[in-house]
Amino acid sequence: MTDLLAQKDVVNHLHPYTDARLHEADGPLIIERGEGVHVYDNQNKRYIEAMSGLWSVALGFSNQRLIEAAEKQLRTLPFYHVFSSKAHRPSIELAEKLVEMAPVPMSKVFFTNSGSEANDTVVKLLWYRNNALGKPAKKKFISRQNAYHGITTVSASLTGLPANQRGFDVPLPGFLHVSCPHFYRYGRAGETEEQFADRLARELDDLIIKEGPETVAAFYGEPLMGAGGVIIPPKTYWEKIQKVCRKHDVLIVADEVICGFGRTGNMFGCETFDIEPDVMVVSKQLSSSYQPIAAILINDAVYQDIADQSQSIGTLGHGFTCSGHPVATAVALENLKIIEEEGLVQHAAEMGIILRKGLQQFADHPMVGEVRGVGLIAAVELVADRHTKEPFEAVGRLGRYLSSQAQERGMINRVIGDALAFCPPLISTEKDINEILGVFAASLDATQHWYLKHTAQ
Repeated sequence: MTDLLAQKDVVNHLHPYTDARLHEADGPLIIERGEGVHVYDNQNKRYIEAMSGLWSVALGFSNQRLIEAAEKQLRTLPFYHVFSSKAHRPSIELAEKLVEMAPVPMSKVFFTNSGSEANDTVVKLLWYRNNALGKPAKKKFISRQNAYHGITTVSASLTGLPANQRGFDVPLPGFLHVSCPHFYRYGRAGETEEQFADRLARELDDLIIKEGPETVAAFYGEPLMGAGGVIIPPKTYWEKIQKVCRKHDVLIVADEVICGFGRTGNMFGCETFDIEPDVMVVSKQLSSSYQPIAAILINDAVYQDIADQSQSIGTLGHGFTCSGHPVATAVALENLKIIEEEGLVQHAAEMGIILRKGLQQFADHPMVGEVRGVGLIAAVELVADRHTKEPFEAVGRLGRYLSSQAQERGMINRVIGDALAFCPPLISTEKDINEILGVFAASLDATQHWYLKHTAQ
């Protein structure tokens, strides 16, 4: 490792989602600047960002309106809090905008700095509410295997990914997980998608009855599962899951952190999958990640009980220094204006058709098990055997190799096990999508060559 900046990083920086020992040996990829849908490393090598950073940079890496919105707000009011009935114009206007945009009636918005903090806050607020209702036992949360809801202690307990839980003593008691709704992986022989959805709804129903409906506060789900592998729910899944929840007075929380603001071809994933949540969580594309911000939307029934409890106690004893930060909320407002003015939700739906059609060319490739996606988000799952769906040796090795080949060829994407995820910025053009497809094709060929060479030895 000859790069001095890389050496400084290895010496001083503990990275998230990274094998620390491998990082010591290999060092970082240092990204220096961004332009549109591309980023450049400190050697001036260009990469197309096929993951929008972390599922989040809707408007690309050089949007001048967002930069100007941040600069204007920094010069006007660089910081103020929203504790103790304080407020400022950007947070007021963004809260109003989000309530107006919500796909179902919502009453209030609570701001945090990240999706993890937001999901952690939802759990606390619903505990708080059930205490106010005189239901102190109604505190359990049900999520799903392979779900991703964050990495704070509570949100990691909602998460259903082993790598986020092993070694951390999570999940905490009271956090339960039902099956992942991935039909390709977990559907039984001869079972239709609707029958698979029936089975998963029965599983949820059985678990609620076993635990006692009086102990279950909410069911937590992403409209489509992002970090778990871009898992598209089977037909009728959400309809049946919601029916079970309503029967047992279990609230529905929609984690729209990845899906929200156009990613699924509608403004919200709840619209794409006909979900009617009591609580929504949004982040990522809310500000295109130009500023750290997340928001919780709650309906009026949830709000009224929380408000009564805050009056009884004398305050709502929860919040963050930077909740509703004026610069973050100003940037988010401008970001939402641009998404609407430029018709980027419809544009994303159109580009998604091109992306999925292009990826579908590889559906019969001997190393491809499944091509899946909706809107402008997709994944290709690699397998060693298309008939048995078996991975190559250890799960993830094939995917990591292909991802490394893509990076060498100038594309950054995300490997999830042996699934390659694609989540390009909403501003991506047909030319950009074709660039992604071209790099993927070359990388898949290189991976097959490596695989055949490996297995021949």
